Amino acid sequence: MMNEKNKNFGNKFHAHPDTYRDIMAYEVKEILLISSPYNMFNMEEDGSLTSKIINEYSGLNLRYPPVITGASSAEEALDLLKQKRFDMVLIVPHLKETDVFSLGREIKLIQPDLRVILLSPSIRALPAGHDSHYNSGIDTIFIWSGNSDLLITLIKNAEDHINVDNDTRRANVRVVILVEDCPEYYSFMLPIIYKEIVTQTQALLATDLNDSMKLLTMRARPKLLLAKNYEQAMALYKRYKKFLLCVISDTRFPRKGKLDAEAGIKLFSTIRSETRGIPLLLMSSEKENCKKADTIPALFLDKNHPNLLHATRMFFLNHLGFGNFVFCMPNGRNIDIATNLMQLEAKLPTIPDESLIYHADRDHFSSWLMARSEIDLALKFRACTSEDFSSPDELREFVMSNIHELRKFQHKGMVSTFNENYFDSDIKEFVKIGQGSLGGKGRGLAFMSGLLARENELHKKHPKFTIQIPKTLVLCTDVFEAFITQNKLENFENQKHPVEEVVEVFLRAELPPWLIRQLKAFLSQVKVPLAVRSSSQLEDAHFQPYAGLYKTYKIPNNHPDLSMRILHLANAVKLVFASTYYDDAKAFHRSTSSHPFHDSMAVIVQALAGQHHGDYFYPSVSGVAQSVNYYPFANMKAEDGIAHIALGLGKTVVDGEKSLRFSPGNPQILPQFSLVDDILKNAQTTFYALKTNDYSDKLHFGRYSNLEKRSLDLALDDYPVQAMSSTYVPEENRIRDTWGVEGPKMLTFAHILKYNTPPLSPLLCDLLELGGKVFGGPVEIEFSVNLYPDQRPSDFYFLQIRPMADHNTHQTISITQEDMDAAFCYSSTALGNGILENITDIVYVTPQAFSVSKTPDIAEEISRINAGLVEADRRYLLIGPGRWGGSDPWLGIPVKWHAISGIGAVIELRNEQLNADPSQGSHFFHNITSLGIPYITVNELTRGSQKSNKDFINWDWLDACEAVCETKYLRHIRLSEPILIKMNGKKSTCVMISK
Repeated sequence: MMNEKNKNFGNKFHAHPDTYRDIMAYEVKEILLISSPYNMFNMEEDGSLTSKIINEYSGLNLRYPPVITGASSAEEALDLLKQKRFDMVLIVPHLKETDVFSLGREIKLIQPDLRVILLSPSIRALPAGHDSHYNSGIDTIFIWSGNSDLLITLIKNAEDHINVDNDTRRANVRVVILVEDCPEYYSFMLPIIYKEIVTQTQALLATDLNDSMKLLTMRARPKLLLAKNYEQAMALYKRYKKFLLCVISDTRFPRKGKLDAEAGIKLFSTIRSETRGIPLLLMSSEKENCKKADTIPALFLDKNHPNLLHATRMFFLNHLGFGNFVFCMPNGRNIDIATNLMQLEAKLPTIPDESLIYHADRDHFSSWLMARSEIDLALKFRACTSEDFSSPDELREFVMSNIHELRKFQHKGMVSTFNENYFDSDIKEFVKIGQGSLGGKGRGLAFMSGLLARENELHKKHPKFTIQIPKTLVLCTDVFEAFITQNKLENFENQKHPVEEVVEVFLRAELPPWLIRQLKAFLSQVKVPLAVRSSSQLEDAHFQPYAGLYKTYKIPNNHPDLSMRILHLANAVKLVFASTYYDDAKAFHRSTSSHPFHDSMAVIVQALAGQHHGDYFYPSVSGVAQSVNYYPFANMKAEDGIAHIALGLGKTVVDGEKSLRFSPGNPQILPQFSLVDDILKNAQTTFYALKTNDYSDKLHFGRYSNLEKRSLDLALDDYPVQAMSSTYVPEENRIRDTWGVEGPKMLTFAHILKYNTPPLSPLLCDLLELGGKVFGGPVEIEFSVNLYPDQRPSDFYFLQIRPMADHNTHQTISITQEDMDAAFCYSSTALGNGILENITDIVYVTPQAFSVSKTPDIAEEISRINAGLVEADRRYLLIGPGRWGGSDPWLGIPVKWHAISGIGAVIELRNEQLNADPSQGSHFFHNITSLGIPYITVNELTRGSQKSNKDFINWDWLDACEAVCETKYLRHIRLSEPILIKMNGKKSTCVMISK
């Protein structure tokens, strides 16, 4: 039976992509070439030396070719070395009256660590006695016969010897050792081996990796090290045996200071006795050494082979795992081929037991993974044989599960380009179609996806949660541009059109055929409900977020007809595209920028967070959390943050409907639930869910974006309702935090907030703190949670992150008693900081005419007055009861952004007519605060004398002012002098004074 610890792949030693940025730290950038003018002419005869190096670097996708400086005498070279720092010196022999070995020693007196290489045109051109002087001022001798590959190789070989310690330690980079003492032969073999390493590494790059990851993967290519005697070879082997890809060795080379005809045999015998599975290639010009290689065992290569390059390539492909994985039977008969990890995993279930055992016992899986830089799993496979398992099925499961976990880890936190041939929905967490921008939301999600993949401590600290980003596909902005251009819809950007017309035209338009083909490939694997969300370039930008101004649609994505599912997704994408040109977005842009409106839309297609409950799909909890609580109370602090949560999909919270408000730092302080009567009045009674059975083929994109608003009473059998509900016991007039007693049920979220099952508040605190660090300021996050009746961890889905505007500037505003005495309005819960003196217009809802049942009509009247004020470029103060901008007309006036786009400040009244809690989690609230518009709450329920500093508004003064116009519900007054608005952001107080 396999040990439990070896059953699954662990990423403890697996290099994260960021690790690759820290390798290959040393690069040869400056080379000094010391040569006679004649030899320099010979070297450059068929093209400049520098040009050859540049061309080679370009062809191999290598970075920054080095600069070569020439010197034609020893004196000139030594002078240059005293003036400038070089990384390498190349000396070509036959300098007039110069001993190259003495020159090498003089060079090292100036720069002791400088690598000095003797580059001779031929073996005959080497100075007499070069063998005995080998280490006397010269590090290495190379024979250059015009092959520019050697120039690249000797540069990279020098870099490899310096970088190898760091790169193996940090990223498990593999090592190839060549043991050869003959300058002519290693000058011939090193370029062959190096070019093969680079070529094969390039061939292994997955086509769905982004360009950045491909470059980083190339940086992790194997290091090629040269040893010239037995002692050097053993030292390299001992130091890097954990990272060895292979050892290639001559048979005859120096050992203990003397030439030993069997030094290679002894070296390989020692290695094989200590380390099973490392490919060993013995080279010799004496064919009889082939039999000695068999006894080790090691592969054999005849140095006199007529096509040494081809033979070396076959060694890399067939024995180092660089080619396809060829499944075969023990008798050598090929039965199948896998070209990548995805295919390998897919074919493993069906290969015969004999083939599986054959490959496992010969380290073929290990070698193939080693060639792909997956050293930790390769070593894990190498440490096992079929005898370690009770059955072939257990061995098969071991190999498959580890490869599957490896593939998941490879793509964790990475944005991959969608490729219909390589897409695997279980592995690829974040993919994109197109090369344009991901848009605001997309960038935030991609960033958090990468961040969460690296935050191991966060995951360890919160074991009760699986913290993740939902499976995500982003259609980049160039897809939107292609759609607009193909359908000639450019005029919608600058011209005003009714929403109904925009929707009709965009639904008639066609998505590009190539996009439909890729969406079909995506949906053929992804069969879960989807959220189709906007991600414009302007959305969620720093300091001017466009929260909620564009559209989001939910689709069940389970229709038995694939073409119908594609139609649903295509329509949702087109409707998100259409929302780019709605009036709300354009009006908000006019409020934030003096530039003409221009936006480009990316679309996020995301697995909908939630679970199936009968005919409906929804999460246990959805919510919004913010780093800053603008309205702290009791023992709360502003920096403790604020969160709003609700059962079901997040529309309840972001539209400002009835939800539960709490501070993650003080989750048990619940002002909405202070008394039993408060709970009965404020507990959530409806929620949003997606219907996944018996829905119309056309869906209902226009109504709640395909969602249904359900009564809590209809979902009492659903586990989330039972888990988060308490029971009202009438005879005791108390709320008991249990489901198991008789009485009406109500959502109190007590298990989460009181009993930490699961501990949501501590997780929110840590995520808000993390977001604040990486964004450099306060943030807002949207999230969903799935709860389970068994002991498995709850799912925490990170849906969105965006910066919050922080308008509590360092400016200190003083509000005096004289200000209070002169004011017509005072608020103790005001959001903003500073002084405003540019408002002469006030629009307010007359208290006598207000009716909660008429709030939609009031919104229409405000929209008409706003249009005139915007056209006249006049900012105004808006006053009215309840929450502004919510979707529930019984909690406030349901204005859209374009209907109040001209406001300079807004007052939200809390009185006997409407006493709704402030909805900091709503998109509407977020947009107002991001613009720096003062958001002032006047609580008339605590109205008292002005001297007691209680909130008030002087209605008599307002009513006495002359009206510009009066409607059924509104008065619009204009003053001869602007009002003075003073806001103390540190104390959250505000006064308004008429001059």
